[in-house]
Order: sequence, then C-alpha cells, then structure tokens
Amino acid sequence: MDKQLQYGDDYKFIPVTSVTSGIGMEVSGDVYCYPIQIVNTCFIRSAGSDKDFVLVDAGMPGSAKKIIAEAENRFGTGSRPKAIILTHGHFDHVGAIIELIEYWNVPVFAHELEFPYLTGEKSYPEPDATVEGGLVAKMSPMFPNEPVQLGKYVKKLPEDGTVPEMEVWRFIHTPGHSPGHISLFREEDRTLIAGDAFVTVRQDSLYKVLTQQQEINGPPRYLTTDWLSAWESVKKLQQLNPSVAVTGHGTPMFGQELADGLSKLVEDFEQIAIPDYGRFVDRPKH
Repeated sequence: MDKQLQYGDDYKFIPVTSVTSGIGMEVSGDVYCYPIQIVNTCFIRSAGSDKDFVLVDAGMPGSAKKIIAEAENRFGTGSRPKAIILTHGHFDHVGAIIELIEYWNVPVFAHELEFPYLTGEKSYPEPDATVEGGLVAKMSPMFPNEPVQLGKYVKKLPEDGTVPEMEVWRFIHTPGHSPGHISLFREEDRTLIAGDAFVTVRQDSLYKVLTQQQEINGPPRYLTTDWLSAWESVKKLQQLNPSVAVTGHGTPMFGQELADGLSKLVEDFEQIAIPDYGRFVDRPKH
C-alpha cells in the first residue's frame, strides 16, 4: 500500500445489507446506480464513449472487488474511471477508496471543506446513538468516523462549480450532513445525484434499510451535525426541480413522486427530518 494512503484505525467491514445490494439500476442512458450493502455508488458514462466513465462515491469498507467487477462488466475488461468524485467522506462513501486508487491510479475530487476528513487531519464527530430513530441509529457507534488519508490523490473541486471529467454537470455545495457535502446536477435533463443531502429510505430504521421501503427523508440522522444547513440544502435542491434523483441511500426516485416528496420534505422538514432529540439537534426557534 502507498504510504500516503491510509484508512482510519477504526475502518472495518460492517455486517449490514439490503435486498437491493448488488442489483444495479439504469437511471438513464448514461447514469447507472449500483448499490453495495446499504449505500449507492454511481457510474456516469462519458458522452460519446462506451468505455470512459466517472465513479461517484466509493462504497462500503471491503467493497472494492465488487466495484471493480461491476465497472469491468459495464465498460470492459481493464476499464477504469477518468476520476472518482466524492459527495462527502463518510465511511460508507469512501469505504473502498484506497483499493480503487491503487488499482486504477485515478484522481479523486472533493469539496475543499471535506479535505480535513480525507487527508488524515480530522475525525468526523462520533455517530450519535442517542438520536431519535430506529435500530441503525443505535448500531451507529460501530461505524467508523476516523479520517482517511488520500495524500496527493485527492484534489479540490473547481471553485466555478464545474466537475472534472463530467462536462455538462455542475456540483452544488449542500452542507449539513457534512461540511463539504456536495450534490451533482445536470441541467439538460434535470438529473440529480444528491449524495446524503436527502435520501429515499428511512436510513435510521433497520427494517426499512433492509427492505429498501421507499420514502423521501432527510439525511441520515446519526451522522448529521448541522440540521439548519441540511434544511437549506434540501431547499436548494428542491428549487432545481429534478426529474430524477439518485441518493446515497435508497432507490432512485422519478417524476411527480420525487417532486411531491421533495416539496413535502422542504415544507415539513422539522417533523420529517429533524430528530426530537440527539447530540446535534438544535431545533429552529419560532
């Protein structure tokens, strides 16, 4: 292993999965959602190419072989992405990042506010097991929160909102779940890759995670530290009027169901998303 590359000491395989794990879904002609255990990765095919692509997020710890196999299944033996884009640096979005960097030798791009968690400088706050929610929230202390060290391989996303190797896409800073969280948006067909800014499953409920029962919800409660910023981020995404959304957790959502769900989430964010109690809960004052 490259000495520059290192996981936190608490990185480990997390034994939880869902019924959709390993079952990919064509979201559009060039956007493919591939779930691994309880989190989604995205393969974005480059325009005019059958072999070039970009990977968004890097799955759960121990998932590198599955991601590589799926990439080669879709784009050919020996294929590799032109870049990896991270929506943020939580363990379930960077779980295989080091093995992927070493195998593919590709750059990784993230928002500059996420850099402390990607360069070994700062741990995320420990997951909040006291937060209002279901069994996954209670299990969350087992989730890694120490930073990864990606060294020279991680690069800052451009300040102008463009996304390297994704020409017609732009990134939107959507903090709340983490300081440097981003979402990706393509204006021409209003395709949104939302990361964990909002999700389409009740992520703190083990039953709903396992069964992938679809419902729009706020970001996962046990790792969200700034609820007011999270609310503003959801408002920002709702105003884009996306036609389809691929979220970090849950199945892709389309059309009127997505529009209605986002409108309800924005309007009733306090009731739907913000927990009644927890370490990071600072409910809005009226």
